[in-house]
Amino acid sequence: MSDSSPSHLSPCYAVIFSSQRTDVDAAGYAAMAGEMERLARLQPGFLDIESARGADGFGITISYWDSEEAIRNWGRHVEHLVAQSLGREKWYAAYHLRVAKIERERHFDASSTR
Repeated sequence: MSDSSPSHLSPCYAVIFSSQRTDVDAAGYAAMAGEMERLARLQPGFLDIESARGADGFGITISYWDSEEAIRNWGRHVEHLVAQSLGREKWYAAYHLRVAKIERERHFDASSTR
């Protein structure tokens, strides 16, 4: 059974970044990804982040923001611009970025139903 109570995330905006990695510089990528998450968490308007990557190199990262302005500011952050450039040069074979507005969400946690 899903909980339909309001979430701390909605309404908000989601930046959905799906990507296919190359085989280049895996260690450098992990360090940069960790640093970008750390920096994102410090940005005004940042709410949360979720990320997963398969063994085939395909991954999805979703970051949540309180406004489109916060998303634009993060996209223009100097260190984030460097990471974007490196990603295009060596770490990504392809990527797709989407921005969506989340109006509501549902949540289920099996441990809370026992």
